Amino acid sequence: MAKRISLREFQEGVVARLKSIGGGEAAPSKLGIQVGAGHWLVDLTDVSEVAPVPPIAGVPLTHSWFKGVSNVRGNLFSIVDLPSYLGEEPVRLNLSSRLLLIHHRHIVNSALLVNRMLGLRNIESMQLTTEPDADRPWIGAGYKDESGRDWRELNVPLLVQQLQFLQVGTV
Repeated sequence: MAKRISLREFQEGVVARLKSIGGGEAAPSKLGIQVGAGHWLVDLTDVSEVAPVPPIAGVPLTHSWFKGVSNVRGNLFSIVDLPSYLGEEPVRLNLSSRLLLIHHRHIVNSALLVNRMLGLRNIESMQLTTEPDADRPWIGAGYKDESGRDWRELNVPLLVQQLQFLQVGTV
């Protein structure tokens, strides 16, 4: 069985390696995730851990994007299907699906269900293409990478403050 490592330990290791290679300054990296068909960038400090998806218990009378609750190491986390929240097709659970456990300084015991992880991305090597979405402030700037792939930043602190995100019930 593979050793589990927290995102914080992973981030610290990556930053240390980048500093040793680049002469002291680490490149500003973001965590790349696939959300539906789109590619998104998340600030590493907004996520406390990336975890495989454990069993999820559904909750009645909630929006379809609210998948339910799940036990993550003895703590119940609310699970939001991020593609579904964005109006896309919900995540089809498979071995690549992941939970992004949102850092507790933003919201307690909440996680985002995403299609898969895409690794660390250096935004300095990307070209800015669009400004943040004025109607949905949690959707940050858009970028294009060297291969022509489009990326959007996800502003987790603003996302978890949205009334729709906080009110999961339909009644």
